[in-house]
Parts: sequence; structure tokens; C-alpha cells
Amino acid sequence: MEAATPVELYNLAIAALNRGEWARAHALAADVDKRVPNHAGVHFVAGVAAIELKQLRGAVAHLHQAVKLNPLRADYHAQLARALASARLFREALAAAEAASALLPSDSMTLDVLGVVFTQVNEHDRAAAAFRAVVELAPRQASYRFNLATALTFAGEFVEAEVEYEACLAIEPKYWKAHLALAQLRRQSAESNHIPRLSNLLDAHADDGGAALYVNLALAKELEDLNEFPKAFEHLSVGKFSHGRTRNYSFERDRLLFQSIAEAVPTPLIGASGDSTREPIFVIGMPRSGTTLVDRILSSHSLVHSCGELQNFGVELKRASGSRTQEMLDRDTVRRARRLDWAKLGQAYLSSTRPATGTVARFVDKLPHNFLYAGFIAQALPNARIVCLRRNPLDTCLSNFRQLFALSSPYYDYSFDLLDTARYYLEFRKLMEHWEQVLPGRILQLDYESLVESQEESTRRLLAFCDLPWEERCMQFEENSAPVATASAVQVRGKLNRDHLERWRHYEDQLAPARAVLREGGLHVG
Repeated sequence: MEAATPVELYNLAIAALNRGEWARAHALAADVDKRVPNHAGVHFVAGVAAIELKQLRGAVAHLHQAVKLNPLRADYHAQLARALASARLFREALAAAEAASALLPSDSMTLDVLGVVFTQVNEHDRAAAAFRAVVELAPRQASYRFNLATALTFAGEFVEAEVEYEACLAIEPKYWKAHLALAQLRRQSAESNHIPRLSNLLDAHADDGGAALYVNLALAKELEDLNEFPKAFEHLSVGKFSHGRTRNYSFERDRLLFQSIAEAVPTPLIGASGDSTREPIFVIGMPRSGTTLVDRILSSHSLVHSCGELQNFGVELKRASGSRTQEMLDRDTVRRARRLDWAKLGQAYLSSTRPATGTVARFVDKLPHNFLYAGFIAQALPNARIVCLRRNPLDTCLSNFRQLFALSSPYYDYSFDLLDTARYYLEFRKLMEHWEQVLPGRILQLDYESLVESQEESTRRLLAFCDLPWEERCMQFEENSAPVATASAVQVRGKLNRDHLERWRHYEDQLAPARAVLREGGLHVG
């Protein structure tokens, strides 16, 4: 029997790629490449397959070669952008996405990839434009309607977002994520809610893991809106447990990580060896503690640009440390980070934020979990401002437990269990107390409750700490039209109110075990 020709193998590789047989597509492309080197299509197939196989270094290399050999293919540039974003090379990913857009792609798959990449690099207006174009080309694809709805939510276009989420569910009623997104889009009422539909879906798909997670959480949100708190908490607990048991979370692993981070900066820092820039303002704290609110206040200032939740500092520290472990931040990375060139790290971080930054004097990096990096940030960027949000411990724990964070991130695995959330909160408090000792005067501790109760006083204190002149517009942050790509996307579009203060009292009985954990840790709340 005659051996397959390179053309036949190439066609087999494309067919395998289209069927999602990533390993076979990659192997066939590698075989063709040996016989016919420097074929753009072969490198494209190998690169896309490598992305799916999580072989990101190889994916980037293959797709760079594909683009080099055929620079006029928008889909090649788009998949290169996707690979770069997956590898957390965000500045390079933006450049590749822009190159793809310049070629005016007209196929839905390429435009959808571009929308996702633009979202990942915080270019949300461009993402929305790409997703709108996708939906026009393929209106019957549920995932495209969902992506557009998400982009519209970030942009504050809630009415249009609701239409798109419903369109998604009309196409695919089991697109579980859309049910939760729809529940979170507005406050539900007795006259207008989705509870009957959600209950019927849960009954009909009791064994479906996606339904168990997303539909239970959607029901929890809508029942809470109707003040049915015990039933809401029951659905919340069932939903979180259904998925949490698959995460293999270890609180002890987090505890040891926190300990190693504190040990990496054991004594007060004296002197400045990092980059001297004054541009960055880091907003840190436990998630759901008011970090997005502070970001909106600051970015309402004429001298400040919001970059959203950047992964850049952690990426650059990981790269500089030389650690080859899979986790972005672990004990190996922390150990290696003790001997870095801090000025070089600061410069690398600042460079990685371009071109989004540099157009105005200051920018906000609002990644809550940067509280883990505060000691390293202080050394790499000695003139950067760091603002830490604090919130009532029980409200913080409840809000973290209520929230479904990105499933792709291990940062939030604690949040699937209420007691793990309380333990994690205690470690956060302990680490922040350590930063206060070794970074005297470097971190502004700002209470969420104070922002709500004394908005102007707290805002003046915040701006003064950041060396920003007073601007009245910071008091009208709800008029800030910039996109918001966080769990608070809906909440921060309105004025400050007391609705979220002491929310834990609605669940006082259910939170008793978490309260006990906090008390054992030395925190007496309520």
C-alpha cells in the first residue's frame, strides 16, 4: 500500500482539526512539515492544535511562522493573537489582533476569536464591535450571542444585553452560563423574574453538572432579590458544592503560600532600588470588597486611566523568577523572586502595560489578588501607590461565597466552600498586617463602609494619597462611561447606597459556622 502524499496528510490534518482531534491534527501536521517545510497552512494547523493541547510555546512558534509565510491571512494573525493571550503575552497579543483586524476579516470564527482576545487585553469596545459583526454573520450561534451579551454588559448596555442573553437561550436553552448572567443583569422582582423557568430546568436536568452549578446560583440570586433568603442560601450552597468537589482545593496549600510570601519580605524595606515611575496605582484587596468602586472613582479623574484587572505584574515576576512550575504564583516562584533585579522587573511591568497606558499621567491596575504581590510591587515600583480595600469580614466572606469567579483561575478555589472562604479571609488579613509592618506608609487602607457613609471625605483621602488634585467628577463615578469587566459591572453603574452594607445579617443563621471560624482567628464581627 502506497504511503499517503503530503497533500493527503495535510487534508487529513485539517479534517482532524475540524473534528477537534487536536493530538492527531498536531501529529499529522508535524509529519507534513518534515516532508514539506515552510508551509503556512501546516504551521497554522499545528499552532491551533497546540493551543488546544496547552502547548503554548509551540503554538506561538508555529503561528508566528504561519503569519511570516502568509501575512495576508487574518485568521492566522487572529489565532496567533489567541495563542499569545493564552500565554499571557498581552501586549504582543494586542498587536497581533490589530494586525488581523487591519485585514478586515469577514468570517465569523475569526471575528469571534478577535472579540475574545480584545476582551482578554481589556479592549472592550473593540471586543463588542467584533462580537456585533459575528452575530450579524451567524445569528443562530448561541455562543456568539452570549459573547455579545457579555460585552454589552461590560459596556453598561444592560437592556440590549438582556435581549442577547435571551436570544442565546432561545437557540440553546441549556447554555447554562447565560441563565446566571441573565439573573445577575438586574434586580429581579415578583412581577418579573426567571424563577419558574430556572426551577423547571433544574428539575429536568438534575444530573447535569452545568445545571447544578449555574442554575442553582441563578436561583440563589433571584430568590435573594425577592427576600427569600433561606431558600436562596440553600441553592447557593448546593450549586457551589456541586462544582467545588471537582476542584481538589487545599486550604493548606494556600496557607503555606501566604506564609512563604510573608517570609520573602521579612523586614521593613529601606531605600528604593526599583523603577522610579509614578504612573501605577494598584488597587488591591479581597475580591468583592469595593475594588471596582475605587477603580471607577480614580478613573473618573482626568489624569487617570483604568486598565482593569491586569495579570501583568504576576506574569512579569514569574518570567523574571525563572520558575518553570505551572502555577503563576507558588512557593517555588516566591523563593526565586527573592533575588530579582527589581528595577528591571519594574521596567518590564511598565512596558507590558503599553500602549494602553502612557496617554495620561497615571493608570490603575485593579487586580484584587495583587495583595499577594504587594511586597514585590513595593520593591519593583517604589513610587507606585497601593490602595487596599477592606470590608466587613462577614460581608466579604458572603460576597466571595455568592460569587462565581472565573473557573479557569485557581485563585478563587477557596470560594466554593464557606468555611474555606472564612479561613482564606483570615490569611488575607494576616498578610495585610504583615505588609503594614514591612511597608510602612506604602499602603492606604480604605474601608468600603467609609466610602459609602462618607463618600467625599473618603474620596479626598484617596486622591490625596495618590497625589492627585481634587476633581468633583470623582464624586459622580456612576457617570463614567468606560467599560467594566468585573463582577461589579452592574453595581458600579449606580450611585452609592447602603444596600450592600451588612448584607450578612440576612443570612445570620447560615453564616454562623463562618462567624465561628473568624472568631477563632481573632476577629469578632457583628
